[in-house]
Amino acid sequence: MGRVLPFTGQEADPGVLLDVDNVTLQYKTDSRLVTATYQVDFQVHRGDRFVLLGPSGCGKSSLLKAVAGFIKPVEGQIRLNGAPVTGPGPDRMVVFQEFDQLLPWKTVFQNVMFPLRSRGVPKREAEDRAGTYIAKVGLDRFRDSYPHILSGGMKQRVAIARAMATEPEILLMDEPFAALDALTRRRMQEELLQLWDDVRFTVLFVTHSIEEAIIVGNRILVLSPHPGQVKAELNAHSYGHEKSEGFAALENRIHTMLFAEQNTAPAPKVTRAARP
Repeated sequence: MGRVLPFTGQEADPGVLLDVDNVTLQYKTDSRLVTATYQVDFQVHRGDRFVLLGPSGCGKSSLLKAVAGFIKPVEGQIRLNGAPVTGPGPDRMVVFQEFDQLLPWKTVFQNVMFPLRSRGVPKREAEDRAGTYIAKVGLDRFRDSYPHILSGGMKQRVAIARAMATEPEILLMDEPFAALDALTRRRMQEELLQLWDDVRFTVLFVTHSIEEAIIVGNRILVLSPHPGQVKAELNAHSYGHEKSEGFAALENRIHTMLFAEQNTAPAPKVTRAARP
């Protein structure tokens, strides 16, 4: 039976872990101020596999970075366990798209242990947790291997194990399988679901693939093209992982929502300057 991550802190609804409230994000270029998202609202409940879905440039990765504490909203607020997010913290761990997130001079086991020891986790406990999560992602035989001999999919498994070993409140995944070949990507999606069945963690997952969103997510937030605004929040938990009739219907609905409805008015401009 999987372990449910502990609840800490205070919030109005004990089922709500993450509350993104009316969030507008901006960034500066050399010539202009760009609005990445405009007044986005959503809530992530404990145990959710919550997917941010939208075309490139809609601000979904920016939203994930804001949840991680790397970007500050110019409007609205992000709360975790009822407390405002003001910066990065160990209660949120990020798995990025890039394969080279691992320390090349450390073995798989040492990479997974590294954030634990850096945060003062006792050596024996860190070893136990690292070993447990390496086993959960199926890399026991490679625990003493260095990253340069691992495939892209194996490197992503190590990154997931490293993030999960810290036992965060929420796992943030920024298109983690986008750079993999199609077969490996599909296998990694299934392995993520198997890991979720075992541990029942909370994940915020970013993708631009409609199919991946339905496979991975139990809830999907569909964002409009730039600037990102909420078009719909969809319940995908009952569609399974196969190409069922319901799966195909939801896929077609999202496709129409994203690509056939191009006549919406642009979002009002936000005139305040982006925060440094």
